[in-house]
Amino acid sequence: MGGFFFFLCFLRIFKGCYKLLLIKTSGSIRTWAEDDRPREKLLQKGRLSLSNAELIAIILGSGNRTQTAVDLGKEILRSVDDDLRSFSKLTIHDLKKFNGVGEAKAVSMVAAMELSRRIRHSTPQKHEIISSSRDAFSVLLPLMEQLPHEEFWVLYLSNANRVLEKRKISSGGITGTVADTRLIFRGALEVGATAVILSHNHPSGKKKPSQADVVLTKKVFEAGDVMEVKVLDHIIIADTDYFSFADEGMIG
Repeated sequence: MGGFFFFLCFLRIFKGCYKLLLIKTSGSIRTWAEDDRPREKLLQKGRLSLSNAELIAIILGSGNRTQTAVDLGKEILRSVDDDLRSFSKLTIHDLKKFNGVGEAKAVSMVAAMELSRRIRHSTPQKHEIISSSRDAFSVLLPLMEQLPHEEFWVLYLSNANRVLEKRKISSGGITGTVADTRLIFRGALEVGATAVILSHNHPSGKKKPSQADVVLTKKVFEAGDVMEVKVLDHIIIADTDYFSFADEGMIG
């Protein structure tokens, strides 16, 4: 009888330990110690106190059977060598490859990254007057920053080099996009521009122009001479850097 009683006590202790182990290995943030919860940490210590993985964990909400949300966030970051710019380019398809990230969580993360990009884009420029390639780059960067594909944009300028309009001409694939000269100058006529600055991005991060870029720039410049609309520059956006045809003496 005493042996049976001892067995029951052992069984209850074992079940209790097993439940505790499940709680500790659970991916749910609710089961963590309060100091370890990203949401509570943000509320108590502020957003700057959180690591990148903890910020991702808040968006995820939960992990999986073997990982907490923070651990899952760390795994996602490791897949891009902890580079936030590469992380921001992950697609819904990329994110769904991780155990514990379904379509809803992937959509939430992509939406958060897109909102961040739009916030930067919507920041008003105090004086959108272009006096250098750096000025043009500052205006163009928010339009094409972190895009996983190429886009071609044109800045339409007044006689005083004030930006009249920013217009997307085309959107393409990872390695290229097509820019129609007629569309470029139709836009100039519509807004009364006397000059234009061409621009497109290189998702690869390499800013060196291709031979196709050189040929296109020459073609648009020559058409601008006929239309009496100056082509001041062609800016290639490559992550946070850029290439200027004008600075390199390749315009005209």
